[in-house]
Amino acid sequence: MNSSRPRDIFDICSAEAASSVEPDVDFARVTMIPVTTGTSPDEALTAGSRSLEESGPALRQVGAEVKALFLAAAAMLNRLTLILAPVALASVLLYSFTKRWTLLSHLLLGWCLSIAPTGAWIAVRGALDSPVPLLLSLVVLLWTAGFDVLYACQDYDFDVKAGLHSIPKRFGIARSLLIARLFHAAAFAALVALYLTTHLGVFALVGVIATAILLIYQHRLVRADDLSKLNAAFFTTNASVSLILFVTFGGAALLRTIS
Repeated sequence: MNSSRPRDIFDICSAEAASSVEPDVDFARVTMIPVTTGTSPDEALTAGSRSLEESGPALRQVGAEVKALFLAAAAMLNRLTLILAPVALASVLLYSFTKRWTLLSHLLLGWCLSIAPTGAWIAVRGALDSPVPLLLSLVVLLWTAGFDVLYACQDYDFDVKAGLHSIPKRFGIARSLLIARLFHAAAFAALVALYLTTHLGVFALVGVIATAILLIYQHRLVRADDLSKLNAAFFTTNASVSLILFVTFGGAALLRTIS
């Protein structure tokens, strides 16, 4: 093989790229060759190598600025929000690592999402003076933990190979489906308690009933020996539940406000 061929092809492509024109080269002239550092053209310092070298410090700088902005925004709201802001920040930052050391990562994911309703309540009112946000947070925590256990069933093989922790890995898929049902049953019980506490009327009751139907439907889609409909159960059904609760409970609360 002609040792100059790789250099020739590289020069042609470089010239064409520099002129922003697609290379007009017959494919018959192109030969695929093994590439090694010693034989490939010396491109010196490229944008790619600079991005790898500089991305670490840049990401750390962005992360520090975002955290500072988050804490500053919390301080502008009220004292309690500022006090609890590090809890929210730490929860979100630590979640990504929890599968390395505990099978309760599903509950921690639920916790990360569930602090949003209570956090919003405290941000607006400056106090935790009602059981309503706590009940809503409990619904979110248990609902999220349930569907995350469902979704983790398809990661069973990977979790085993990678040595990660999860409920499906610990208890198997069949028992995990049962655990997910228990989480969702508890979430529904908390939702009923939320409805009874808020007294939002028929419109919110429609949301409670629709949520029960969707949760039952979700679990009928997935079996231990057939996870083929898991995406439909996870994405479509969960999106519907969140939208229905937003429209029904939110709408009922809005109607009460303006009436």
